[in-house]
Amino acid sequence: MKNVITNTKKGFLMVTMFATMLSFANESSFYTIKNDAKKTSLTLESVKKGSLLSIKDGNGLILYKEFIQKSGVYTKGFDLSTLPNGTYVFELDSDVEIKTIPFTVKSSTVAFEKDLELTIFKPVVRVENDMVFVSKLALNKEDLKIDVYFESMDSLYTSTAVYTETVENTKKIERVFKLTGLDEGRYKMVFTSEGREYTEYIGK
Repeated sequence: MKNVITNTKKGFLMVTMFATMLSFANESSFYTIKNDAKKTSLTLESVKKGSLLSIKDGNGLILYKEFIQKSGVYTKGFDLSTLPNGTYVFELDSDVEIKTIPFTVKSSTVAFEKDLELTIFKPVVRVENDMVFVSKLALNKEDLKIDVYFESMDSLYTSTAVYTETVENTKKIERVFKLTGLDEGRYKMVFTSEGREYTEYIGK
């Protein structure tokens, strides 16, 4: 069964398809920690070049960030004991997911909170000609808000909202968009989920 939504002004077509998304098998821990009084050694297994490793505080402020320079095993030592008392998180941001390693610092003692680890699956966008395929795994049935804008090729890149949808209560999200008029501008797709925003541009 298909649900078709059209916007004739910008030649926008969205087809909702119910299909099977790639399933993710349960993974063993993707990292190991060696923690002593002066240094914390973090080893990440099977990382990909270009992934972003960061340390954030409880307010989301980035205290450290580094792009992984090569694929494979990553190991580095950090002196976390000098951080002020509070909650923190290592965050590994790769192509399709964000993995978090939370920890606390209290009186120069660092403790990792394994039970609070999260894996956040990002929306994955694939383009084939004028077809755009969007998929996302939402294991906790978290909402995904999709906003699509058409930006015309004038000096100001005038933006017009052409579609919005909030997908709720499903673990597997898949959408297919047919975009026309790409010779007159580009599309901006904004995805919002779990307090995070992801933006993709389609076209020039």
